[in-house]
Parts: sequence; C-alpha cells; structure tokens
Amino acid sequence: MVKKAFISVISEEENRGSVEFQVFSFTNKIRRLTSHLELHKKDSLSQRGLRKILGKRQRLLSYLAKKNRVRYKELIGQLGIRETKTR
Repeated sequence: MVKKAFISVISEEENRGSVEFQVFSFTNKIRRLTSHLELHKKDSLSQRGLRKILGKRQRLLSYLAKKNRVRYKELIGQLGIRETKTR
C-alpha cells in the first residue's frame, strides 16, 4: 500500500490521530525495521524498538477490535496484516 494514498483517505476525515492512522504508521515503521534487521541481525537496540512498536500496534488493534469490529476488519485487510486473537 502506498503511504500517500492511505494518508489521503485518512486526511479526508482530518483525523491523523485516529487509531487507523496510528496503526498504519506503526506498520510502516515495523516494515522498515524488519528490513533493517535482515541486514543487521545483531542490532539489539533495533530489535528492542521493534518489539516495543509491535506491542503498541497490538494494543491499538485490540482496542479497535473491541470498539468497532468492522473498522478493525477493514484495516487489517487494507494493511495486509493477519488477525490476532483477542482476549
């Protein structure tokens, strides 16, 4: 997914602090860090940062799943991430 296309969809709502936008930006950071760690396997600080971002994204996704299941399904479909089990 192209970042500008997704931002334009979110910008229509004028809500860049929305859960969807935050999950999108965390997903971009996760993809960047993952590609970095493929080259630099022993970069433990980047690994720690990746785990922290994964946790933040997971908390936001679980919040969204509880709040509005339809928006959650649409978001994970657009971003191409797999569904996680909610408690």
